[in-house]
Amino acid sequence: MSNLQQLIESAYDNRELLQQPETQAAVREVLEKLDKGEVRVAEPQDGGSWKTHEWIKKAVLLYFPIQQMKTIEVGAFEFHDKIPLKRDYAAQGVRVVPHAIARYGAFLEKGVVMMPSYVNIGAWVGSGTMVDTWATVGSCAQIGRNVHLSGGVGIGGVLEPPQATPTIIEDDCFIGSRCIVVEGVHIEKEAVLGANVVLTQSTRIIDVTGSEPVTHKGRVPARSVVIPGTYTKSFPAGDYQVACALIIGKRKESTDKKVSLNSTLREFNVAV
Repeated sequence: MSNLQQLIESAYDNRELLQQPETQAAVREVLEKLDKGEVRVAEPQDGGSWKTHEWIKKAVLLYFPIQQMKTIEVGAFEFHDKIPLKRDYAAQGVRVVPHAIARYGAFLEKGVVMMPSYVNIGAWVGSGTMVDTWATVGSCAQIGRNVHLSGGVGIGGVLEPPQATPTIIEDDCFIGSRCIVVEGVHIEKEAVLGANVVLTQSTRIIDVTGSEPVTHKGRVPARSVVIPGTYTKSFPAGDYQVACALIIGKRKESTDKKVSLNSTLREFNVAV
């Protein structure tokens, strides 16, 4: 791996090296490992932090210039792109409903279900996760195990800059319909986002469960129940309501996550 990393780092700094067969082989080997889940762009560390492997993101970026555009035919459908489609779902134990698409270089763990949806290159999706209808998982996004991405959810991708942390949804989260989570926002374990929550790095995520509001940015704490909200902001033209997200409670810890989730949705009357 250290030799692969050295070749990738050198080629990223000097693109002329991409002409060399050894460099191209290294790039393709990294993409093959990504596709099989042998490496990933980011992974959890002890203590709850995550580590981004910049050199792997660089390999993804270098893959595009060494690929040629070509026609991809799937039955009556035709595509024209540089990146192949992911294949051999049956062997991987992944259920893929027409017209779901995952790109080569994305990893889907055994037990993933893809309704008509899209998973981009470099993404990692854990076992038991449902990518529901018209949901999209952006490049290099990290989706944990037993997550539900409801209809129309948009999980943002990131390739550049290489050091940027990808969007992360940890295990056992529920992301409600039409939610948008982008710019490397981190959703910790068992959190619940109600329908239409929009989270960017600048979005205020305000915990209103105590006597005083507590504001977070870029991170939703574990087991939080979140709904859309607004707060008043003053502008030269007057005071206006600006979108935010409100933490209105905590999902109860339970050995049966489905029971816990259903109870939480009813208790807080969360639209999904």
